[in-house]
Amino acid sequence: MSIRVVVVDDHPLFRDGVHTALGADDDLEVVGEAEDVASAISVTAELAPDVVLMDLNLPDGSGIEAVRELSARHPEVRVLVMTMSTDDDAVVAAMRAGARGFVVKGAGRRDLVESVRAVASGGAVFSPVVADRLAGYFTGLAAVPGREAFPQLTEREREVLELLARGLDNRGIARALFLSDKTVRNHVSNTLAKLEVSSRSEAVMRARNAGLGGVD
Repeated sequence: MSIRVVVVDDHPLFRDGVHTALGADDDLEVVGEAEDVASAISVTAELAPDVVLMDLNLPDGSGIEAVRELSARHPEVRVLVMTMSTDDDAVVAAMRAGARGFVVKGAGRRDLVESVRAVASGGAVFSPVVADRLAGYFTGLAAVPGREAFPQLTEREREVLELLARGLDNRGIARALFLSDKTVRNHVSNTLAKLEVSSRSEAVMRARNAGLGGVD
């Protein structure tokens, strides 16, 4: 079953390029396009895609507004921001609005494809330059992994956070910890609440800043 994608960008040539890049893989399908906030919202409502690839600079408003609106109206649709800006405030605003990832334009085709797949499966992704720039943004805690970084979390919630930081979706976490999907959903919800963040993406950034999610 294909991952259905809507591309939101006001440049037709860029939309064509993304269409070509994603269309080369059998499991990805661009089902619609939009050039501004209003059309992004209407096209998403009509087509119910799995992923919306969203630029932040749109002619009738900010892509942040579109991300926020789509996240509120269609929480099952995952938004992946792809834009030229790596401004810290823009990245943070997109994440708080509900974006599942932030990829810088100019990323290679394979990086784009893998980012769309990761977001579609429930993960959170960031271009390396964005991840590096945001290290330390969300928390003043020292970059110390483990109990000291997140004393408010239970041991199980820290395990869930670690796996989130490694890019696993809920199903992957359930398999890794031998838990039910419902139990994982509850742990993720509790973890986000205790971290006082509004999205999985923010939780991932805090975890990585604290040293969680690294490659063994």
